[in-house]
Amino acid sequence: MKATTIASGTHSAEGVDLAGSVFRDANLAGATFDDVNLQNATIHNVNLSDSRLDDVNLTNLSITNANMTGMRINGIEVTAMLAAYERRRD
Repeated sequence: MKATTIASGTHSAEGVDLAGSVFRDANLAGATFDDVNLQNATIHNVNLSDSRLDDVNLTNLSITNANMTGMRINGIEVTAMLAAYERRRD
């Protein structure tokens, strides 16, 4: 299938298969992803600040080289949790 370019503007993609699509240098600020499968997705150099993830499956998720300032998981600040973990390891 030949790839096509989506024009700038607001779009709705409901009930579509976009597997294998590439989003590069795209502004998706304020976008809503509901009931979306991102399994095996690669997310690189992405700004998720002030975003919210709710009812997500993070099984085997790997996060590297991330700024986690203010990030919370179930209300617990991640940087404080990691610092406590590091202290306990020592």
